[in-house]
Amino acid sequence: MDQPLGITIESLAPDTVCVALSGELDFSRAYTFDEEMRRLELQRPASIVLDLRKLNFCDSAGLGRVLALSRRAQRDGRRLVVVRGCRAVQRLFALTALDMRLEMVSEPRAALPAPTPV
Repeated sequence: MDQPLGITIESLAPDTVCVALSGELDFSRAYTFDEEMRRLELQRPASIVLDLRKLNFCDSAGLGRVLALSRRAQRDGRRLVVVRGCRAVQRLFALTALDMRLEMVSEPRAALPAPTPV
């Protein structure tokens, strides 16, 4: 069943933004995602957390846009953290070795620095 791509953007901490994706990130939606990310990047957050837990499907076009986001983050000195998605999405990241190339966590708050003891 064809599901639209949902994109929810919220602040996790000062200078850290969480982008939660839901539905399908495929050829027909990949560039919508890319445009949203480029708009977000103009705000110059220090870190972007890309939450894939509610993403049901990702094809090579979607994966390519995640890779482009990663390249731009690296170029701009921005941290990109990816929250692992469902099995099918994780399998795609593993098959392409992106799970080794990207910083991956199990949930968005794991991307935040540990509080410093007072």
